[in-house]
Amino acid sequence: MIKTDALIIGAGPTGLFTAHQLKLIGLNCEIVDNLDKIGGQCIELYPDKPIYDIPAIPECTGEELTKNLIEQLKPFNIKFHLSERVDEVKKNNGHWNVKTNKGTEFNTPNVIIAGGVGSFEPRKFAPKECERFENKSILYSVKDKSIFKGKTISIFGGGDSALDWAIELSKDSKVNLIHRRDEFRGAQISVNKVNELNESGKIDLFTKYQLKSVNGTNKLENIEIMSDDKEIKKLKTDYVLGFFGLIMQLGPIAEWGLNIDKKTVAVDTEKFETNQKGIYAVGDICTYPGKLKLILSGFHEGALAARACFKLARPNEKYRFEFTTSSKTIKDRLGVKE
Repeated sequence: MIKTDALIIGAGPTGLFTAHQLKLIGLNCEIVDNLDKIGGQCIELYPDKPIYDIPAIPECTGEELTKNLIEQLKPFNIKFHLSERVDEVKKNNGHWNVKTNKGTEFNTPNVIIAGGVGSFEPRKFAPKECERFENKSILYSVKDKSIFKGKTISIFGGGDSALDWAIELSKDSKVNLIHRRDEFRGAQISVNKVNELNESGKIDLFTKYQLKSVNGTNKLENIEIMSDDKEIKKLKTDYVLGFFGLIMQLGPIAEWGLNIDKKTVAVDTEKFETNQKGIYAVGDICTYPGKLKLILSGFHEGALAARACFKLARPNEKYRFEFTTSSKTIKDRLGVKE
């Protein structure tokens, strides 16, 4: 049985920063993630996708963000339990007994669910023949954008991922952007950029179209898209990218007695605590009035949840807020020399 002040479920950016905040205030923590590597969805689904909304970082990829967060944690020697899924969470004398699918057991007063929503997989194209080309020329995430250089890529979707990748890949490739509606769900600045690139011929934009069929023998040769008016266009393409969002499976979390609404967990906005005392939810998994699903929101939520953990982990001590710029205690923890 591993005893720790806090257990974080999820090793994505929010989980990593929450661990940093816990260690800054002197609490121990360990991290469990059902993926085999650190980074969560940032690494699994879009390691090369540009991210533009991290304060003071004009642009970075999911991989770069993860590496920087890991570097930030290095002074603290955080213990990670990867490829492990939390199966059981039970109350025991005011603490939580937590057990993973590999038999690892924890005893802790605080459990922080940091985007650990169980398994997730991308929504896929409907035509059955797409399966023949999956993970070869039909992809639902980008792990190495260099493979697209000089190729023709057909991107399907209307959200931020589709728009961002259309803009990024148009720098070195021919891009078709196909969406089933006239309106896009992504950021307006990205919509404006896509329209600008379409007008200049850098992107070919097809709205009110959906994928009808894919064709090729040993490799993908072309696709057919069909409009709402049943008009069919044939497009030569080397790769197809589909960005239709994720199918989220809560898995065992659904059995923990939490207040779950539409696959998210309701929390307060003071401590980001759930309806179960000592269980917190931060990142995409949590919901509250005004919630924004942004990484920077997760950082804020994790910082407050970490400080709420202090009361349960150190009931006989009083938490004293200190600025990292002036606190000798914090500087000592970080190994900063005066």
